[in-house]
Amino acid sequence: MSDLMSGPLQFSVEKVLAGEDGLPRARAGTLKLKGSLGQEHTVRTPVFMPVGTAGTVKGVTTGELRDMRAQVILGNTYHLYLRPGHARVERLGELHKFMHWQGPILTDSGGFQVFSLAGLNKIDDEGVTFQSHIDGSTHRFTPELSMEIQKGLGSDMVMAFDQCPPYPATRDEVRAAMRRTVSWAERGLRVPLKPHQARFGIIQGGLYEELRMQSAQDLTSLPFDAFAIGGLSIGETPELMQKMAYFTAPLLPQDKPRYLMGVGRPEDLVEGVRAGIDMFDCVMPTRNARNGQLFTSRGKVNIKNAKYADDAGPLDPECPCETCTRYSRAYLRHLFICGELLSARLNTVHNLTFYIGLMEQMRTAILENRFDEWAKDFYTKSRS
Repeated sequence: MSDLMSGPLQFSVEKVLAGEDGLPRARAGTLKLKGSLGQEHTVRTPVFMPVGTAGTVKGVTTGELRDMRAQVILGNTYHLYLRPGHARVERLGELHKFMHWQGPILTDSGGFQVFSLAGLNKIDDEGVTFQSHIDGSTHRFTPELSMEIQKGLGSDMVMAFDQCPPYPATRDEVRAAMRRTVSWAERGLRVPLKPHQARFGIIQGGLYEELRMQSAQDLTSLPFDAFAIGGLSIGETPELMQKMAYFTAPLLPQDKPRYLMGVGRPEDLVEGVRAGIDMFDCVMPTRNARNGQLFTSRGKVNIKNAKYADDAGPLDPECPCETCTRYSRAYLRHLFICGELLSARLNTVHNLTFYIGLMEQMRTAILENRFDEWAKDFYTKSRS
């Protein structure tokens, strides 16, 4: 590990391009993390992070993720707290050893479940009372407990506990959630973590620009290692989501990573990178794979469609993954129609390879000062 790396996270921007508004926007960077075993992790940005909610990216092994060149994967604090329990994971060597993944892990704080399981929880200024979606048991989450759980899991990047307001919501409702998020962030910062763990603050504020600005001002004054933009892609149109991401990104420090949470479609990633975002995650590539929707360089393919029954060609001729180099569209359709387990695996391998490759292409285009040309070509091909 480098002696120059004093904190748990170090970020450097290698190349940044000006946007049409003249502000620094699309950028390529290097993120370094200490690692729980003393090793140093290096992440090249922009980066897409596959979601492994319960300690697994559904349908694929960690070896396959390495083969896809996945750099970071996610775990979820709330779900791992319920099963198998963070204390058990810590006893078994923390999450890296438990799931046999040597690369960096980012854990969500459980804050998103405040939103997604709204019918099973009650929010107050001190925290959230959850009713388990598994057995109905009652659990109390606070900013302090969220930090303790993530500390036990041993993840490399720890998210602050936040409140994501629903969409639509009134200005007063969004303001209340934003202020609560800041208060919870301050409380979470008082909980000691392990030396290798970096902290991310989460910007809220819904679709109200002045609230986003206030949230950014409040949170960037706190000693976080990086910042995330939360509360988007929760029901608003893609155009509104992209507009708010574009507004919020320049409000965040230039010298720290920026993470757009839960986004999204390939075109959302392109526009997020254009806005100046470094890190992304979404269940879309894995969830859609299990439902037979595949992303390719020529746009989406619904593999269950009858027109593919006799299609002997590869899913995506430009994709290097096992699915595309070994199997035909006809075979992939056959597996899906028959409900074969292999369908989910092969589809997931492809979708994740596509997403990870997309980020690599954007990084190269930024470094070569041709991002706008690359993006134009991406849209032309994907709509053909």
